[in-house]
Amino acid sequence: MRSFIETIQSRSDLIQEAFIQHIYLSFIALAIGIAIALPLGIFVARYRKFAEPIIGITAVFQTIPSLALFGFLVPLIGIGAKTALIALIIYALLPILRNTYTGVTSIDGSILEAGKGMGMTKNQLLWQIEFPLALPFIMAGIRTATVFTVGIATLATFVGAGGLGDVIYRGLQSYNNSLVLAGALPVALLAILFDFALKWIERKATPKGMKTGG
Repeated sequence: MRSFIETIQSRSDLIQEAFIQHIYLSFIALAIGIAIALPLGIFVARYRKFAEPIIGITAVFQTIPSLALFGFLVPLIGIGAKTALIALIIYALLPILRNTYTGVTSIDGSILEAGKGMGMTKNQLLWQIEFPLALPFIMAGIRTATVFTVGIATLATFVGAGGLGDVIYRGLQSYNNSLVLAGALPVALLAILFDFALKWIERKATPKGMKTGG
C-alpha cells in the first residue's frame, strides 16, 4: 500500500495526463457512437427489413478481438487518436443499436394506435411515446457501451493514442505492480462513475409515471 501511494505521488504527472486522455477518448467515442447508433436503431425499428443485416454487421465487428481491430486499422489510418476513436466507436455501436431497436419494437402496438387516433404525427409519436417508453432499454445499451469503451480504451496505448493504458504498459515493462495498479484502478473507477452518472441521467429523463424503484 505504501509503495502504491509513493508511486502515485512520484508519477502523478504521467497518471493525470493519461487519465485526461482516457476520459477524452472514452467520451468522444461514446458521443459519436450514440449519435450514430441511436437514430440507426430507430430507423431499423421503423423499417424492420433492414434490422437483421445492419445489426448483424455491427455484431460481426463486436466479435473481432479488440487488439486485432486496432492492428487492422493502423495500416489503413495510421498511428494516433483517430485510429483509437474509430475502433472504440465500432465497439460502442452494437449495444446502443440493439437496445434502441429492442426498446422501440417492444412497445405495445395499441399504445401507438391510440396516439395515432389522437392525431399525433410520426415525430410526435417518436418523441412523446416511443422514445420515453424505450428509454430504459436505450440507457441500458449506453451503459453497456460505456463499460466496453472505458475498458477497451486501455489498448489505445498500442496505437500511440495515450490513455491509462500507457500507465499500465509502463508498469508491466518495468515490473512495477504499483504502477500497473495506478493505471488499472482509475479505469475501473471511471467505468463505475460513468455508470452512476448514466443511471442519474436516466432517472432525471424518465417521466415520473414510468419510474420504477431501481
